[in-house]
Amino acid sequence: MEDKNIKTSRASQTRANIEVKKVWTPPNSLDAPPAPTGYRHQWIRAEILGQSDAKNVASSLREGWELVRADEYPDTQYPEMTEGRYAGIIGVGGLLLARIPEEIALQIDEYYSKQNEAKDDGAENNLM
Repeated sequence: MEDKNIKTSRASQTRANIEVKKVWTPPNSLDAPPAPTGYRHQWIRAEILGQSDAKNVASSLREGWELVRADEYPDTQYPEMTEGRYAGIIGVGGLLLARIPEEIALQIDEYYSKQNEAKDDGAENNLM
């Protein structure tokens, strides 16, 4: 004879035991490894329409950006440039991953913020 009064333990009824379904998202080709503490990562254009943009890369390097090598992240699989002058650098679709110390990045942000404020002030004066 079956026991219709089967009791379930309270532990089995907690929310922690409810499995949350994972939501699928399309892969992002611009996924990048997390920057080390005190640094910021950014993608830098190295090609445009199949043509090398060495001027942009050189300008970024002069600002203080340094290219990120794939071998710095041995346990991960990020897209890596396999040939040419940027072989071994994390890169995809004409973009290279670069890093800069956070304090320099903040100085760059501040510089461009002031440049934008100056342009905004000039535009307001031209309207009057």
